[in-house]
Amino acid sequence: MAKESGLGWTTFSVDDGSGSLRAIVNDITDVSFSTPRAVFDVTGMDKSAMERVLGLADFSCDANGVFNDASNMSHEVFSTASSTSVERDLNMTISGKTLNVKVFVTDYPLTRGADGALTFAVPMVGTGGAVPTWS
Repeated sequence: MAKESGLGWTTFSVDDGSGSLRAIVNDITDVSFSTPRAVFDVTGMDKSAMERVLGLADFSCDANGVFNDASNMSHEVFSTASSTSVERDLNMTISGKTLNVKVFVTDYPLTRGADGALTFAVPMVGTGGAVPTWS
């Protein structure tokens, strides 16, 4: 496949607090996510350059969007962040490539801008012990 833009994002779905997967791609305006790996320094005193080994994999995501309290939309998904302690499925698909990750939603901050816009910036972190893998 050739280089592409981020246009045409087809799937951004997150479980609500009761475990129902909700397609909220229309409410998300931008997203950033990462799949870092821990790195351990194992350099012996006999070396003149660093030796490292990879450790555990991780996942984090910041989803920004527009407040939508319609049935089955983003407010229903994220409003339970403070009252539930449940692992949720996060599914993202772009250009036929899918990343499915178990996450905790750690906050649901809302911002009312000077222009009147009501937006959110929701952080999520990986859980469940599975390595985030694209398919």
